[in-house]
Amino acid sequence: MDLTRRDFLKASSGAALTGTALGTLAAVGGSLAPTVARAQALRIKHAKATPSVCPYCSVGCATLVHTVEGKIVNIEGDPRSPHNEGTLCPKGAAIYQLHVNPNRPTKVLHRAPGATEWEVWDLERAVSRVAELVKKTRDETFVERLENGKLVNVTTAIFSLGGATLDCEWNHVQQKLMRGLGVVAIENQARI
Repeated sequence: MDLTRRDFLKASSGAALTGTALGTLAAVGGSLAPTVARAQALRIKHAKATPSVCPYCSVGCATLVHTVEGKIVNIEGDPRSPHNEGTLCPKGAAIYQLHVNPNRPTKVLHRAPGATEWEVWDLERAVSRVAELVKKTRDETFVERLENGKLVNVTTAIFSLGGATLDCEWNHVQQKLMRGLGVVAIENQARI
């Protein structure tokens, strides 16, 4: 796009007039705070606020999830929380995008060994395949006792990796499941 001198002057004079008007309003003691507060209130006026927890790190900042007719319209920090007092870090502030992002994957893509194309699988098929492979690997590599007779009940062929996008509760349950399977290589942000 080519910006001519005339277009630049028109835009800058409009910005200057707006800045002057706001500066004058502030100079005479006018405040835009009530207008901003009213706009914020209108945004979530008919929404149902549900307390929740940020899903990212292990801090567990409190959030308020606003829904209208079951659809999420806003997520923000909960000011009643004693440790985050309504504030959220940049990742926490972006929780809304986690739920409404149009680029969020909604299908399971599978590429068989040696294949060049991806296949779309439904979730049930994918979960069944993962369970089948975990059982097969565990059965093939499970060690009940060491050579000296010590009981270990372990498989070293499976590694479990959790992360910041999983909440602490899920990481805890995942770790219990992995330990029950005999997996010892477990890593997640929750540091359980």
